[in-house]
Amino acid sequence: MKNEINALFEKAAADITTAEQKLIIEVVTQIDNGNLRVCSKENGQWITHDWVKKAILLYFRIQKNVPMESGPLNYLDKVPVKRWTGEEGVRVVPPAVARFGSFVEKGAILMPSYVNIGAHVGAGTMVDTWATVGSCAQIGANVHLSGGVGIGGVLEPAQAQPVIVEDDCFIGSRCIVVEGVHLEQGVVLGAGVTITASTKIIDVTDSAGPKIMKGRVPANSVVIPGVENKTFAAGTFGVPCALIIGTRQESTNKKTSLNQALRDFQVSV
Repeated sequence: MKNEINALFEKAAADITTAEQKLIIEVVTQIDNGNLRVCSKENGQWITHDWVKKAILLYFRIQKNVPMESGPLNYLDKVPVKRWTGEEGVRVVPPAVARFGSFVEKGAILMPSYVNIGAHVGAGTMVDTWATVGSCAQIGANVHLSGGVGIGGVLEPAQAQPVIVEDDCFIGSRCIVVEGVHLEQGVVLGAGVTITASTKIIDVTDSAGPKIMKGRVPANSVVIPGVENKTFAAGTFGVPCALIIGTRQESTNKKTSLNQALRDFQVSV
């Protein structure tokens, strides 16, 4: 399917045949049931499968806006929502919405929240109230996305890495993680942390001096919002950054480890 999708991506929507449309829908269906992923970890490295993202973009091209009913509410859109039968093993609290083409693994809980097309949500993960999982975002197992968390979508360009949140992360209330940022396993973000591709992530735990990185938070880091002074033409002003203030201890009991980290570092969640 990869070669066919790559070839179709160069075609105009009007030139795509019925048989080719079926192929595109089949690829998105495979994403929907978890057989395909936009991004996967292979030999310790995350690989973005641009052809899978291209299939999603093609799906938007061939779909037409149609009326959709949800009880007394109605909508007009190109992409239907997932239909839950109970066999998926996912708890879905009204009015949580997961779009067709996203995958939510058994044991996950969706509070009133939104999961966009191409996203992957792992087993045992809690997507809390008003949290948003953007298009193609990859959320691992046993992750907690607290209330109002915004995980950004990265659908275009097709080769761009989506936001990746690995297993056992805890993302505090109203955090924002966007533009392909990668949170490695076990990361804890305190309430209100914002991390974009250009946000400075500053490790302040070493007495030898701060270490600065961007786009990736190392495994088990405990992070809080920070401010860095920056001089502009009009003066010096505080610019948001993220501060790594400690490391969550490895533990076979992840919940105990999380609670200990929150207490030790007095992190608001």
